Amino acid sequence: MEQKDLSSNWKKLKASLQADSPRPPKRKANRDQSFVRPQQNGIKRQRQTSNRGPHVQKHEPAASSTFEARDKINEGLSQTAEVGRHLAIDCEMVGVGPYNESALARVSVVNYHGYQVYDSFVLPKEQVKEYRTYVSGITPQLLSTARTLETVQQDIAKLLDGKILIGHAVENDLNALFLGHPRRDIRDTSQYPGFRRYAGGTIPALKKLAREVLGMEIQVGAHSSIEDARATMLLFRREKSGFEMEHRKKWDSNKKFGGIEVVVEQPFYHHTESKEERSKKK
Repeated sequence: MEQKDLSSNWKKLKASLQADSPRPPKRKANRDQSFVRPQQNGIKRQRQTSNRGPHVQKHEPAASSTFEARDKINEGLSQTAEVGRHLAIDCEMVGVGPYNESALARVSVVNYHGYQVYDSFVLPKEQVKEYRTYVSGITPQLLSTARTLETVQQDIAKLLDGKILIGHAVENDLNALFLGHPRRDIRDTSQYPGFRRYAGGTIPALKKLAREVLGMEIQVGAHSSIEDARATMLLFRREKSGFEMEHRKKWDSNKKFGGIEVVVEQPFYHHTESKEERSKKK
């Protein structure tokens, strides 16, 4: 698959992104109106008036053609997109080793407004046994231009520091990167109760949520991590107020005994090495 074809599925999102304004959300007291509502002919345009800080995306049209024109496959850290407070991440994997274990081959990050902030192919530590091109979109030619895992780790760790991280089953992405992130700063679309009802209470597939909640088709053919990260961010924006309500319920429920706060949940998600990973280091 050529690089120019990696985001071909993105055209499927055009109807839902053409009318989505990338301007900072209008704020009202004790109420957040920044979530996205799907409509028949696209996503409702939001009217916003104020910036939240120096890292908010500048006012620009957010049509599909705008994204495609700005996307630079394997660019690394974008030289033009502003980062902001919220970032969505997605990764693509290949199979390595004798047991065809999953290893990171591409990572993409987009900002709150869907603009590419980071994109890189990643060279696996072990020999690739299966490229899984039909799903991952990864080919030997693409990996010939890949960055090392260590370089990508450093880039992503620096990028995510102090940010709200949005992902779908995001622990899988963090595991692939061998990175951690404060749980308080994670919003996982696979765990949100309002989305789980689409899968009978179990973990819903991102493809299903995009279709049922946003009214769009993604992952038609080979996946694009940029496209999937954008869909994940749109899901978060669609239910942003609900996500924050769930977040407050979880973290504000911590009790204090004798003036000492007892944290109900582990405060920091970190990757734990498996026995196989530890044995490989010996």
